[in-house]
Amino acid sequence: MVLHLGIMMHSLDSLTLRLGQGQDLPAADITLAAQALVEASVDPELKKQFLLALAQKGESSAEVAGFAAAFRNYAINPGVEAWADRAIDVCGTGGDGSGTFNISTAVSFLVAAAGVPVFKHGNRSITSKCGSADLMEALGIRLDAPHEMLRESLEQLNFCFFFAPAFHPAFKEIMPVRKALAAEGKRTIFNLLGPLINPGRPACQLLGVFSKDWVQPLADALGALELKAGMVAHGTPREGAALDELSCAGTNYVAGFGALANIENAVTASTANLPSCDFDELAGGDVAANLQTMEALLSGASDAVPAGLRNSVLLNAGAALWIAEQTNDMASGVKQAEQILSSGQVARWLDQVRAFYA
Repeated sequence: MVLHLGIMMHSLDSLTLRLGQGQDLPAADITLAAQALVEASVDPELKKQFLLALAQKGESSAEVAGFAAAFRNYAINPGVEAWADRAIDVCGTGGDGSGTFNISTAVSFLVAAAGVPVFKHGNRSITSKCGSADLMEALGIRLDAPHEMLRESLEQLNFCFFFAPAFHPAFKEIMPVRKALAAEGKRTIFNLLGPLINPGRPACQLLGVFSKDWVQPLADALGALELKAGMVAHGTPREGAALDELSCAGTNYVAGFGALANIENAVTASTANLPSCDFDELAGGDVAANLQTMEALLSGASDAVPAGLRNSVLLNAGAALWIAEQTNDMASGVKQAEQILSSGQVARWLDQVRAFYA
């Protein structure tokens, strides 16, 4: 349905007023709002006021799911349906301000080396020194790979990387508003949506979020999007710090969805028979530093990187393998991940990746 510009702008203004009155938006109105947000001719100030009103009211899990569903329809389809039902994405929302190493990227490599199709969806760094796309590029993985190459990568490597700007062209119309709000220190629903709009639509997901308050709502949203199985996690590695992923430092809070919908509890390193660690062991750096750490980590040598970092990668990988039905629980997933990493299997896989993209 295509609306006249005047009607679209009036609709967005009306929805903003309703949000200001504390009303949640039904699915039909979310579809209208999404259309207005990606329309180039709609006044950016109207978009800004709408996003602020939505954030001030507080996005419901149904609204998050509704916007994710709407923006999924604007994404370019990479044609990877043949793998989607077995595939997983492992990523975080970002925004935790932790400055940690790219743990989810390392996890995605390990899981792919284990034989699970991985649809990694990410972007360049916005709030950190090294985003997933920055590290992928440094490893030789093409961000501009054509769809045919992505499918061939899945066939040969159980892995592909969807560079977000290449698959969400409609988002360029909202980017100036997002940047303006970010400069003002204002969070919007777009700080949550990235991991929910993977263009490949994997059936499984391990999603990290920057706030404990969003663990259950995002699990509910992913459940509403009918993913087969997964978990949402938030880490509190020490007082005053937050992580958008699992770690062996402090306590992690998780909520499941789909086949794991009954999961809702606190997880620590000991849950998976791993030792706890200090938060400082998870520190990352710029692209060059993280590339060096990644290569050392994937070499499989247990003393190549801080033990806490290596074990945190294993913890997340164990959870991902469990979600993807490769193991019966997280602890056995961690054991399998350790065997795969220490055997050099992941290092050999990375060699294959570099040869593929050479």
